[in-house]
Amino acid sequence: MSVDTITIKKSEYEKLRNKAQLSESLLVKLVQGLEDIKAGRIKPWRKNS
Repeated sequence: MSVDTITIKKSEYEKLRNKAQLSESLLVKLVQGLEDIKAGRIKPWRKNS
């Protein structure tokens, strides 16, 4: 199996890294939210008309 190497600008690398961190953070929050729903730790909300 060979390893490929690419070269990108540092700014592009940092942008991609930040997106990956954001995606991980959102995934963690989603899982926690689903666990809260499963455990019944939710409050009903009212739609403001």
